[in-house]
Formats: sequence, structure tokens, C-alpha cells
Amino acid sequence: MSAEFSLLTIMCYDRYIAICKPLHYGTLLGSRACAHMAAAAWATGFLNGLLHTDNTFSLALCQGNTLGQFFCEIAHILKLSCSHSDFRELGLLVVGFCLTFGCFIFIVFSYVQVFRTVLRILSEQGWHKAFSMCLPHLAVVSLFISTGVFSYLKPPSISSLSLDLVVTVLYSVVPPVLNPLIYSLRNQELKDALRSLITGCSSGRSNFLLSSA
Repeated sequence: MSAEFSLLTIMCYDRYIAICKPLHYGTLLGSRACAHMAAAAWATGFLNGLLHTDNTFSLALCQGNTLGQFFCEIAHILKLSCSHSDFRELGLLVVGFCLTFGCFIFIVFSYVQVFRTVLRILSEQGWHKAFSMCLPHLAVVSLFISTGVFSYLKPPSISSLSLDLVVTVLYSVVPPVLNPLIYSLRNQELKDALRSLITGCSSGRSNFLLSSA
């Protein structure tokens, strides 16, 4: 989750530079800068995961070892623990909140600047290009944040196994799957390569059917 939110924050920075500082895009977002930002995002996820793993192995589990989830989410692990875990849970919440809040503030600030710049664009084509670049990213960020917050802060009275699974899929599986759609597939070269691949597969299948006939 932390790595995904960090990557979404980097994507937001990409849109901020592309719209607000287009002449500096090649300088500020070169291949080296992109590699450094991606490494920082993955390092953040690794360190956060390491913290969760350390806390998990230090818990005493006395209420079974079966989770009603498809990964070892800390909230479900704490339900199985008979240790005094209030301090651990508070520490993890503080770390997670600081990371999430920092990324969220950066995204909000970036999009405020983006929309201020977009509102000064006079051409309809410019508006369409800017919004087609930003709206898919905003939709995924909104889905990620809203479902993640709901999962961790929902009242226990409305908690159920099926609801937890659906919400977890929405914030842990769907956003990473959509990343190519909101970022990579906007690259014209990738579109052309994908179109050529689909055309090649279609022509190959037609030739195979003709030869079989």
C-alpha cells in the first residue's frame, strides 16, 4: 500500500511538471530522476513492510492462525493476538498516517497548481488534453484513499468477511492493475506497439484458420 501510494504521488508530480512546467519536463523528469523516485517508492514500501513483519512475528497468536483475508493484513492479525498490542497498533497507525498524510498533501497541492494552470488555457484542445491526463489518475487516487480509509476506520458493527474482502481488493489490487492504463498507455509509442501486437495476432490467427481450411 505504501509503495503504491508513493507511486501515485510520483505520477501526480509527473502531471504537475507536464502541465505547469512543460519546458523543464525533460530536465526535471529524466531517466535518472525517474529511477531515483521509483527506487524511493519501493524502498518506502520495503521499510514499511519490514516494520509490519517485525511487529507480526513479535505477537503471540492464541486465537488460531487462519485469517479471513488473502494477505497478512495487520488489522486481521491483531484480532488473533492475545498480546497487549495497543502500543504496537498505535505506532503502526502513526507511521502509516504520517506517510499517507504527507503524500496526500503533496497530491492536493500539486493538483491545485495544475488546475490553476489549466484554467488559464484558452484552447478547448488544451483543456481536453490536460483533463484526459489528470482525471484517470485522480479517479484511481480517490478510489485508493477512500477504500483504504474505509477499511481501517469503519465501525466494527458493519464489518463482515465479504465486505472486508471486497474493500481490500479495491485498494490493494485494483489501483496497481490500473497503473498502466493511467500512465503507460498514454505513451504513444506503447500504444503503437500494442496496436501492432494486436494486429499481428489477428493476422496470424486469420492465416492459421485459412491454412487449416
